[in-house]
Amino acid sequence: MGKKNGEMQERENREAVIIRTSIIGIMTNVMLAGFKAVVGLLSRSIAVTLDAVNNLSDALSSIITILGTKLAGKLPDRKHPLGHGRIEYLSAMVVAGIVLYAGITSAVESIKKILHPEKPEYGTVSLVIIAAAVIVKILLGRYVKAKGEEVHSGSLIASGSDAMFDAVLSGSVLLSAVIYLLSGLSLEAYVGVIIAGFIIKAGIEMMVETLDEILGVRADKEKTDRIKALLSEDREVRGAYDLILYNYGPDKDYASVHLELPDTMTAREIDKLTRRLERKVYKETGVILAGVGLYSYNTGDDEAARIQEDVRKRVMAKDWAVQLHGFYVDTEAEEMRFDVVLSFDIDPKEGLRILYEEIRGAYPAYDIHIAPDVDVSD
Repeated sequence: MGKKNGEMQERENREAVIIRTSIIGIMTNVMLAGFKAVVGLLSRSIAVTLDAVNNLSDALSSIITILGTKLAGKLPDRKHPLGHGRIEYLSAMVVAGIVLYAGITSAVESIKKILHPEKPEYGTVSLVIIAAAVIVKILLGRYVKAKGEEVHSGSLIASGSDAMFDAVLSGSVLLSAVIYLLSGLSLEAYVGVIIAGFIIKAGIEMMVETLDEILGVRADKEKTDRIKALLSEDREVRGAYDLILYNYGPDKDYASVHLELPDTMTAREIDKLTRRLERKVYKETGVILAGVGLYSYNTGDDEAARIQEDVRKRVMAKDWAVQLHGFYVDTEAEEMRFDVVLSFDIDPKEGLRILYEEIRGAYPAYDIHIAPDVDVSD
């Protein structure tokens, strides 16, 4: 009960940070959008007007982030027993879509201004507002990104990065205004195109990163190495293999793994060991070890050790064989089984065909079973 309450408190704290930070972002962006819209209309500057539109899209993105966080924080139910955490990825995708749309429309309007130019009319107040907007955006971007990294929120991190981009773009608007006042050369429509290009690029990158999260990417090597090391610290465990992480939202990771244990352990001993390891992994990493499979290894059999070493040399001589594990051989029944991690450089069917052909050639009397594994965490 204590662990469950702790998880709920942590989730509520995370949600509160995201919502509070997003509200600050909304208020700031709405204020900046209002000032820039007035400046853009009075000065007839397309670059400043588009900068205002960009701030408005940021505010809308923050609103969607809040909605996504609230929905993702819903408790598990019968239909969604693992919770609703992945909704945050969908909200991040919506934010990316809004950013992309804002970029495309900004590009269209800027091109129109290049084809049909208008002379802007900048004043001192306009320049002061744009300069202040640059400073505000830098501060906002650093704050939002730091909070996002603190609570592992992809939406906040993306919003913070976007705000830093906005500061650069607002700076370019300010620079074009200064150039116009000093030389009479109007570059603002071209600056608008550059702004639109950066916005489109940011939207595409956000969309690709979120799609990667939804599709599933290779787990973080530092985390998988840490989990394997924790499991292998136990003296009974000779190795931890086939570790796969299943993500159900930020900071909600489940995992399955195979442990290599001596063939002399009883079911009672294995049950005690796995429960102890589950608690250990969760305490140290926050990952819930939901499934533990077993490999047994031979003990006290010199012939089995000789065969294992020979098979290992044959398999690992292949460039596309990443790892061999789970080896067990029954010399009396003449049965052999093991797993091989195959790289993505070879078709699994072709790799298995080659291995079966070679191992059966070396041990024709044996019934051989080879299980192919995907290189997901090494």
